[in-house]
Amino acid sequence: MQVKYLHTMVRVKDLEATKKFFELLGLQETRRIDNDKGRFSLVFMAAPGDEDCPVELTYNWDGDEGLPSDSRHFGHLAYRVENIYEMCDHLQKNGVTINRPPRDGHMAFVRSPDNVSVELLQAGDALAPAEPWASMGNTGHW
Repeated sequence: MQVKYLHTMVRVKDLEATKKFFELLGLQETRRIDNDKGRFSLVFMAAPGDEDCPVELTYNWDGDEGLPSDSRHFGHLAYRVENIYEMCDHLQKNGVTINRPPRDGHMAFVRSPDNVSVELLQAGDALAPAEPWASMGNTGHW
């Protein structure tokens, strides 16, 4: 029996804020389903050239009071990036908190507007430790 990965789904409270967050990571909207009868939108976002591995943003038009305030039970999404320092700097300049800085030049964690943990991993070998990341402490949890 063969299995193929399709996508990861996360529920979102503010579709536009969450889309903007994933766009900062370099993802693009690849598909959208607006269901008038069910009153929800499904927005699929993926990295260019990696459309087979999307994240599905599920937005309920009438709100989702059942959505937990902290999505730690979910785990995290992970993305490989070309330069982890440049990505973290870009995110930080756009208002994203770097929860676990890339002190090791290899791994960092941030959170989406819906508290979804996102792991960033350096492509290839770890970069040499560099400031301000090497001495930056953790913020919150991931």
